[in-house]
Amino acid sequence: MIDNVKELIEQNKYQELKKVIAELNEADIAEILEEVDDDILIKVFRLLPKNIAAETFAELEIPNQQLIINSLTTKEAAAIIDEMAADDATDLIEEMPSNVVKKILSQTTVETRKDINHLLHYPLASAGSIMTVEFLDIKENVTVSKALSTIRRKGANMETLDTCFVLDKGRRLKGTISLTEIVLASPNKLIKNIMEDKPICVSTLTDQEEVASMFQKYDMTVMPVVDSEERLVGIITVDDIMDIMEEETTEDIEKMAAIVPTEKPYLQLGLFDICKSRLPWLLFLMISATFTSRIIASYEASLASYAVLTLFIPMIMDTGGNAGGQSSVTIIRSLSLKEVEFKDSLKVLGKELLVGLICGLVLAICNFGKLLLVDRVSVTVALIVCLALLITVVFAKIIGSILPILASKVHLDPAVMANPIITTIVDALSLIIYFQVASHILGI
Repeated sequence: MIDNVKELIEQNKYQELKKVIAELNEADIAEILEEVDDDILIKVFRLLPKNIAAETFAELEIPNQQLIINSLTTKEAAAIIDEMAADDATDLIEEMPSNVVKKILSQTTVETRKDINHLLHYPLASAGSIMTVEFLDIKENVTVSKALSTIRRKGANMETLDTCFVLDKGRRLKGTISLTEIVLASPNKLIKNIMEDKPICVSTLTDQEEVASMFQKYDMTVMPVVDSEERLVGIITVDDIMDIMEEETTEDIEKMAAIVPTEKPYLQLGLFDICKSRLPWLLFLMISATFTSRIIASYEASLASYAVLTLFIPMIMDTGGNAGGQSSVTIIRSLSLKEVEFKDSLKVLGKELLVGLICGLVLAICNFGKLLLVDRVSVTVALIVCLALLITVVFAKIIGSILPILASKVHLDPAVMANPIITTIVDALSLIIYFQVASHILGI
């Protein structure tokens, strides 16, 4: 189907294309539009019926949304924004120049302006900033019959109808009830008698990463958001959480690779943006590597007597860095999934100590044989290298597991304590261990 649409675009058969594309899912239409040239994107978008256009628009990347907005009249752009969910519209508004925003908002409905301004007041990455204010609420003292009338009247413009939110007279959240339960209940029953009380909810200031964790923990599809007075002000739906989880995972991966996180997709980043995101950490890690060169310089006299020891410095450092990296990635992921907390530090330390001893011992034994049979070094040199390797792996595992936990305790992102930082620390430590072992065994 997608190939057929692309073919119709290339052949300029727009009338036939209009019929075909109207039958596609909005996400599929957006996928096609993301792959075509800008001028064709605008032409095809204008062919879409109004209701499909708004849904498709919400699925597009921000740069393409801006491209379409700039190609439309102020009135047409306002009509699209009026049709969008408030949270999606807010995401777009935040990325647009203020003069354009002012013109478009002046043409939108009073309700749309109110919803967008409401969301723009919350801190970035908070529950308030990602929620939508389009939810279905029912008063606790109404009957099922009255509730169904409310659903029929308001339901068409709501984000979701699967769950209805039960409020008291002060708009405080009292409970939740599914549409199925309402439909199946006796018409004369009061909503408060069939609702689920003590609903799980989040504050407007709750961090979006914590919200995502709660969705996973409680297996929810929609989460109510309340203000400081427990009044319902919005909801967060599972599709928003999927986007957040993707953002958070991408951010963690970038931090673990010593890259300053960026919000744009790779192909939309300019060369300067890419360099700007990578250079700070590269500079920091380059300067921090000075410690390793200083350590080597301090043992220069010892190395001059046993030059063969220098051959195995890269192997000791690389193995230590890899061992520490394995532990740090495992613990960072466990912290992210709430499987490990600060109170588990001693358990983690004990387990990684045993893992380090087992891994280090196996690596040392294998390396001992390789040094004697392949590298043809003396037993003394082989013993120095393998003993240093064992100790390095043990310490690397401990450092790699404990540093992320300590980072989370002082409210730093544990992802920062990943391979680059761990490797730099372990490199310096492995050299000290290596040369100390050599000094004690050789008496130099």
